[in-house]
Amino acid sequence: MQLNEKTMVADTLAGINGELVRYGEMIPQTENKELKQTLKQFRNACEQSQEEIYQLAREKSYYVPASKATEEEIAHVKSLFTESTL
Repeated sequence: MQLNEKTMVADTLAGINGELVRYGEMIPQTENKELKQTLKQFRNACEQSQEEIYQLAREKSYYVPASKATEEEIAHVKSLFTESTL
C-alpha cells in the first residue's frame, strides 16, 4: 500500500495531537521545575508544528473544519454549564 500526501498529513497531525495529550498529562504531574519547564518547551514546539501542519492541510483542502456553531448552539452549551443540574 502506498501512502499519499493527504494520508501522511493526517497521520502526522494525529501523532502530534497524541504528543500534545501526553505533554498535557506529564506537565502537571512533575514536581521538578526544570523538567516541567523543559516539557513546556517541548509542548510549545509541538503546538507550533501542529499549527503549521494544520495550515498546510487547510490550504490543500485535506482538512475542512466543521461549520461554526450558531448563537443558539453556543447559548445551549453555556446553559449546560451554568445550570445547577450537571
